Amino acid sequence: MKLKILFLCTGNSCRSQMAEGWARALRSAEIEPCSAGVAVKGLDLRAVRVMLEAGVDISGQRSTPVDEVLDTPFDYVVTVCAHAHETCPVFPGAGRVIHVGFEDPPELARGAASEHEALGHYRRVRDEIRRFVEGLPESLGLE
Repeated sequence: MKLKILFLCTGNSCRSQMAEGWARALRSAEIEPCSAGVAVKGLDLRAVRVMLEAGVDISGQRSTPVDEVLDTPFDYVVTVCAHAHETCPVFPGAGRVIHVGFEDPPELARGAASEHEALGHYRRVRDEIRRFVEGLPESLGLE
């Protein structure tokens, strides 16, 4: 039986989308991933671009408001940003809520001197998320 994991972020535009994409690409036999946001913003095009560079197409994913998944029985809710962790709603069916924070690529990219530099921030966070997802389900504290 697959673990149902929700990756939750503020805007569900970048980090949670990357996590969902990596989980589908790397752990689809063990995990049924989903992502959502507490204040959805739409899919971040730079996130789509850097994931595609790594061979994962997330362009078909959409920003999902957390209200749409509140009644879904998740085994784990993984908050990937501090704001989502602080404002995480109660999930009646969630087995456990875990916080694994990643820096915000759009915020980091705001101060970038070039598009190349901006994408570098996205790539670094993309790779950090990949390492986390590669370790699933053990990285959630499971045996």
